[in-house]
Amino acid sequence: MKQHTVIASPYGPLTLVADDGVLCGLYMEGQRHRPPEESFGSPGSPADPPFAEAEEQLSAYFAGELTDFTLELRLDGTAFQRDVWHQLTRIPYGETRSYGELADALGKPKASRAVGLANGKNPIGIIVPCHRVIGAGGDLTGYGGGLDRKRRLLEFERGAALF
Repeated sequence: MKQHTVIASPYGPLTLVADDGVLCGLYMEGQRHRPPEESFGSPGSPADPPFAEAEEQLSAYFAGELTDFTLELRLDGTAFQRDVWHQLTRIPYGETRSYGELADALGKPKASRAVGLANGKNPIGIIVPCHRVIGAGGDLTGYGGGLDRKRRLLEFERGAALF
C-alpha cells in the first residue's frame, strides 16, 4: 500500500512516498520525471514510519550533520537502472563523478548515455545522490530537480554557505 507525505526543505517541499512502509520516492516540486500525484497513494502522517526517520535524516543532512543516509529504500526500476542508482550511493558526500566514470564502474564504458538516462529517472533524489553526477568536462548537466538546485546541493556539500 502506497502512502505519501510532504515535508519542508531548504530546496522546497519534498514529497516522500512509501510502499508497504519502505521509502520508494523523494520528489521535488517541478521535478522532471515526477510521477503523477495519484500514483503516490493516500496521505500518510509525517510521524509514521518511514517518513519520520526520513525527515529526521534529511533534517540532519540539511544541517550539515549527516553525510550518509541509512534508510531502507525500495528502488523500483530495471536491473540496469538499479545498478546505476546503487553506484550513485557509492559517490562520497561532497564529491562528484561523471557519467562516463559511472559507466566504467558498471563495466560498461560505452554506456554513459544510458547511465545519464537512468540517473535522470532516479526515484529517490538527494538520498540517492544523482546531483553528484556531472558532465565529462566538469559541467553541471541535466538534473531532474533543476540545475539551480543541483548547483546549490553540490555547493552545500562542499561547504559553501547558501542560506
